[in-house]
Amino acid sequence: MRQLLVINPNTSTRVSALLQTHVQAAAGLHVSVRTVTARFGAPYIADEASYAVAAHATLDAWAAALAAPSPAPDAVLIGCFGDPGLLALRESSPVPVTGLAEAAFIEAARHGRFAIVTGGERWGPMLARLAQALGHAPALAGIHTVVPTGAELAADPAAARALLAQACRDAVRQLGAQAVILGGAGLAGMAAAIQPGVAVPLIDSVTAGAHWALRSHAAPPQRARAGFDVPWDRLSAELTALGQHAATP
Repeated sequence: MRQLLVINPNTSTRVSALLQTHVQAAAGLHVSVRTVTARFGAPYIADEASYAVAAHATLDAWAAALAAPSPAPDAVLIGCFGDPGLLALRESSPVPVTGLAEAAFIEAARHGRFAIVTGGERWGPMLARLAQALGHAPALAGIHTVVPTGAELAADPAAARALLAQACRDAVRQLGAQAVILGGAGLAGMAAAIQPGVAVPLIDSVTAGAHWALRSHAAPPQRARAGFDVPWDRLSAELTALGQHAATP
């Protein structure tokens, strides 16, 4: 059975439980999903500072998961629509790594130009930068953020569905999108409820992450190691251990 490690880069155990439920359901019985929660940082990632801390927390959670007495993962999914720490973890991981945003970009691009709808106004430029860095900017028609954060949307699902449905329709009409990504770990499952009112395919970022996990066995093999090229100083014991090989002459 394939082992998928899902890392929630924020400290919300409610989000971790949501990720566990939806990723496992979408991945099916042939994938064992294990979700871990960041050991420090913010309960919700909403700005550049919390994003920067979350990247560190992602690496720390990965190191701690590797040190735990559990089966080694065959793939890693960063459970945040923004993928903090993606490139750093991918550089040092011996198994395939992606995040909710990258997985959703890949799935949405199959339909043509796509738009992103998500909560939290500060995410707009952050997601545009990520799409550029990952090579998906040409397919990105635009980003439509709503004022409430993902955490606020998840706290009132009925109001969130109405607000997000209208935002998705606006993205199609104003941006000419051929698909819309509903981005956010806290919004898992909402795309299915909104889809009947939107004329183009809606991509649930959490479901897209699970679909990527099912395909990840076909990814090119990465370097056969799980560590870093430099030793760490004053970080967690698990991260320090992964950097120890760099201190060896």
